Amino acid sequence: MTRALSLVDELVCTFERRIDAGELPPGARFPTEKAITAAAGVSRTVVREAFARLAARGLLVSRRGSGAYVAENALYRAFQVEPEDMIEVEDVVKLLEMRMALETEMAGLAAQRRTEGDLAWLGHCLERLGACSDVEQAVDADVAFHAAIARATHNEYYSRFMDFLGCGSCPDAHSICATRRPRSGLPMPVPSTGITKRSTQRSRRRIRGGRGTRRGGTCKRASSGTGC
Repeated sequence: MTRALSLVDELVCTFERRIDAGELPPGARFPTEKAITAAAGVSRTVVREAFARLAARGLLVSRRGSGAYVAENALYRAFQVEPEDMIEVEDVVKLLEMRMALETEMAGLAAQRRTEGDLAWLGHCLERLGACSDVEQAVDADVAFHAAIARATHNEYYSRFMDFLGCGSCPDAHSICATRRPRSGLPMPVPSTGITKRSTQRSRRRIRGGRGTRRGGTCKRASSGTGC
């Protein structure tokens, strides 16, 4: 990461904290570029890039001839996972816990509702995963596989939600490798493509066999204790 990008990240985080804390409420005017450059010791280019990111996140609106203002709906935040959220190994584990809860229920519904066409597409996704030679490719193939499971539920909201999450809920190789060791001090192994392949193969077998039946509204996990 370049120094300029780092400064942009810091400036964006500073303004987000001020908005969350109420220091800059909806409708409030942002400081001018000149004031920010003087106070933060950054260039106008950094300020403009930070403003562009805030606008992309729905936190800032520009008014020609008037300046930049905090968006009226700035306190509403759509769910998103940013790279800076994946600082510690524990952060990655928490994200995977959330995915397991969602995907286990999703696989249970898919096992009950899947068609032969759904199974054929799952098989295609597995073949793509089997051809992966590195973790980056495996992550992309894994996302496609879980999108196929979502489609097999025949509940469009699962598909829309998985499309919304995309890779955001699946830590990539850089996120995993860049995380620091757990606070316990114990080493954390980096997942391999083999683990991903075995996991998806188990999911497809359960869906093909109609297993993963739901009891009391919750999908019963296999005895191995793994999710999807």
